[in-house]
Amino acid sequence: MTTRTATRKRRDLLLGLVFGLAFGFFLQKGGVTNYDVIIGQLLLEDFTVLKIMLAAVIVGMPGVYAMKRLGWVELQPKAGSLGINLVGGLIFGVGFAVLGYCPGTLAGAVGNGYLDALVGGLAGIIVGSDLYAQVYPRVRAGIQRWGDFGDLTLPRWLKVNDWLVVIPAMILLTLLLVWLETAGL
Repeated sequence: MTTRTATRKRRDLLLGLVFGLAFGFFLQKGGVTNYDVIIGQLLLEDFTVLKIMLAAVIVGMPGVYAMKRLGWVELQPKAGSLGINLVGGLIFGVGFAVLGYCPGTLAGAVGNGYLDALVGGLAGIIVGSDLYAQVYPRVRAGIQRWGDFGDLTLPRWLKVNDWLVVIPAMILLTLLLVWLETAGL
């Protein structure tokens, strides 16, 4: 490995740490590391989590595609399938429903010192990751083949420029966010 490559890797790790800390800070400031807020979202009584995620997508999506356009990043979508999404969604949903945290809010809750996140969440991640690693080699072929769509993205599928998907998505998500706010949800 060259010195330049090693320096770039260290820089990328440092940037990841800085952005991760900022992400956790904003999750905490938004209140979504609070168990009651997350459960409120799952019960469709408190839409704070949805509003924060919509705001993040509205800001992040054009940012990522602008960086792609400028040549600062190269997007490499991973191959997917309906089977992978269904199984992954079920595992994620069960963990989310049982503990009340997703991985991002779990990290923020651990940072806040919440014992349930530290003990239950980290144990769940470790046990779940191990189980997944043990089972995956035996089931991957069947799960991956069911509804395989490869590394297809919406702009590629529609055969249009990325911005013809990004801009309407931003508008629709912004309208949804405004509606949630004005409806008092």
